[in-house]
Amino acid sequence: MTEYKTIRQEATGEITEKKSRFIATIRPAETEEEALAFIAEMKKKYWDARHNCSAYIIGADKPTERCSDDGEPSRTAGMPMLEVLKGAGLKNVCAVVTRYFGGVLLGTGGLVRAYQAATSEGIKNSVILSCKYLNRIKLTLDYTAYGKVQYYTVSEHLTAEEPEFSDSVSVTFLLDDEQRGKLISFATEATSGTVGIEDLGKSWVTV
Repeated sequence: MTEYKTIRQEATGEITEKKSRFIATIRPAETEEEALAFIAEMKKKYWDARHNCSAYIIGADKPTERCSDDGEPSRTAGMPMLEVLKGAGLKNVCAVVTRYFGGVLLGTGGLVRAYQAATSEGIKNSVILSCKYLNRIKLTLDYTAYGKVQYYTVSEHLTAEEPEFSDSVSVTFLLDDEQRGKLISFATEATSGTVGIEDLGKSWVTV
């Protein structure tokens, strides 16, 4: 996997179904510990609710997926919530749907639809980010060559960190494999092979 989506910050959404309130709270989480702490926080906040059901997906390549019905009939809450998160392509995210019972039974199908709808509402109100697995390449070159490379990188819409200026210029770029190859070829030719190239490995970057 080279790309996934997550959310920028906590978001909420709410629906009402047959007088029951379903409040979805969704938050980014990098680890299971963060997700579990968030779930505990929501249970404390909504201590008077009958159910605080949850689902989370942690990790990119081989994600950890967990869900809880928190007292609702089996597979009517947590699993439907998890399927909505997966369907949206989200990772490193945790959702809690709080239910205040309205006195009317929804039935198995009604519960599934309500928990899915609440989770979807929370996602709809979220700011979605794209995370890509990119190469970090550091180029070191003289000022004349830097001007040429800078023009190229701007025209190709390449992502770069702030340059470091001293006797020479060092710039770290965040590139996919194709961009990496093209930039190295261009910089090598533009500097007659004098450019310093340091491969800093790959990392997940929010873009």
